[in-house]
Amino acid sequence: MKPTIYDVAREAGVSIATVSKVINNQQVGKKSKEKVLKAMKELNYKPSILASALTGKPTSTIGFLLPDLANPFVAEVARRVEDRAHERGYNLVICSTDFNPEKEALYISLLRQKSVDGFILAGSFKNVEVLRELLEEHIPVVLLTEFYPSLSVNSVKVDDFIGGYEVASHLISLGHQKIAVIAEEANSSRERIRGYKQALRDHGLDMDDEMIVTSDSSTEDAERLAGELLDRSDPPTAIFACNDLLAISVFLAARERKLSIPDDLSVAGYDNTLLSRSTDPPLTTVAQPIQEMCSQAVDFLIEEIEGKSKIKQRIVMSPQLMIRKSTGVCRLEK
Repeated sequence: MKPTIYDVAREAGVSIATVSKVINNQQVGKKSKEKVLKAMKELNYKPSILASALTGKPTSTIGFLLPDLANPFVAEVARRVEDRAHERGYNLVICSTDFNPEKEALYISLLRQKSVDGFILAGSFKNVEVLRELLEEHIPVVLLTEFYPSLSVNSVKVDDFIGGYEVASHLISLGHQKIAVIAEEANSSRERIRGYKQALRDHGLDMDDEMIVTSDSSTEDAERLAGELLDRSDPPTAIFACNDLLAISVFLAARERKLSIPDDLSVAGYDNTLLSRSTDPPLTTVAQPIQEMCSQAVDFLIEEIEGKSKIKQRIVMSPQLMIRKSTGVCRLEK
């Protein structure tokens, strides 16, 4: 297996950005440069010839990192970003990181060797250190469906707090008091949970932290967690899944236990993907304005790439609750 720039950085004890600077003959401290060159020699690392040839020249190419193409929402976001980029005369290089900080660092490094003009980072970007390095080096970056309040960076997202609040309020209006949540490890899920908790408080309902579980984002793990919730001595009458893919896992766990949706269990998702309209019954979920979000993210990035704007903006768009037949009146006091 060929060594990567990540291997060089680890061997030299420096950041990937430092290795990239050495490869591209940019200014870097003497000691750091010596460490990198020594590591490259020991590992027999050969930098990309194409990368060196393109150094410093605009390529009309955008690097797009996203967490999981298996998620229909993420796949739809990728398509919309690609369409808008092409409309604006830019190509897109897509990398799926699987929520892995090392993969994020590796892909950022590899794309910088290819001299992409900027990055769109979708979803929860785990490697904040790498993100900070990009911003410190004035590399154009836009965050999509995510933001970091402590960092000055363009970002476009939906108001996940409101989305979570509206889902919980809808379920409460149907008489549900025992409402569980299945989330994933992401800031968006945390905001949706925050909205859910606020709705419970506003309606005078008690909160049970054991009713909130976090999945590793795999359907198998989500189904297991849903099963554990449903097997409790005091199971929930409704489950709010923080994305539609997690909601499908709830459907599977419910059906394995011969529970009818929504008669025995109400289920709500988030994202309004194609999955939400193909389930039986159709899934109550939250729609995000994907087209507007993706177009705005691409436009922000290109304005920064082309030097037309130096102002950093955070755009927060409104979600819309889509009520379908997977949620119903609470008929049983559990």
